[in-house]
Amino acid sequence: MKFGVVVFPGSNCNQDMIYVLRNVMEQEVVELWHKSTELQGVDAIVLPGGFSYGDYLRSGAIARYSPIMEKVIEFAHRGGFVFGVCNGFQILCESGLLPGALLHNENQKFICKNINIIPDNNSTILTKKLDKQKPLIIPIAHGEGRYYASEETLQQMRLNGQILFRYCNQHGEVTAEANPNGSIENIAGVCNEKKNVFGMMPHPERASDDELGNTDGRAIFESLLTHFLHHK
Repeated sequence: MKFGVVVFPGSNCNQDMIYVLRNVMEQEVVELWHKSTELQGVDAIVLPGGFSYGDYLRSGAIARYSPIMEKVIEFAHRGGFVFGVCNGFQILCESGLLPGALLHNENQKFICKNINIIPDNNSTILTKKLDKQKPLIIPIAHGEGRYYASEETLQQMRLNGQILFRYCNQHGEVTAEANPNGSIENIAGVCNEKKNVFGMMPHPERASDDELGNTDGRAIFESLLTHFLHHK
């Protein structure tokens, strides 16, 4: 399978993502420079974390207008798989490919730590192989990670199974205390209505290598690859 990892000025998690996809998951990976308009025949596109364009204006607001994003949006509208992590999630919301928005953390501080998330459903490519009863330990590192959507939008998302992950405690309980940034309904990741565009604030690529002592994030990539390998 061929992944394209988009690189913006200010991206700082692109090499982590490339390493996991190429070395841990053993997939073909190409870099897609933000000024390019050529997707190089990729099967899937990943928007990594970082601080695209220095996070001036709102996070992801400038990156959304990069030349490559026109092609990413076209690719998504044709049903192509697109996955954004952290800043990538913010860019996908800014571009209208995902519902809702990411606001400043409730405490107005940058938060960098391990947290627990629990899959909200098993009906998407990313969550199909995950245990809904088992919380995953995945790191977060963001200043604007507080997910928000209107009640009307949330209602539709719940009905459509578009909520991927929620912040929880170590026992898998979704509580206010387990919410690191004030996200509405503890939401940590969502997808679009067609379930081909995905975004999450926690960094699964930072929890995928044996040497780090935590491979909970690898299960997310394995779920994704299982789907694609079965549908080739």
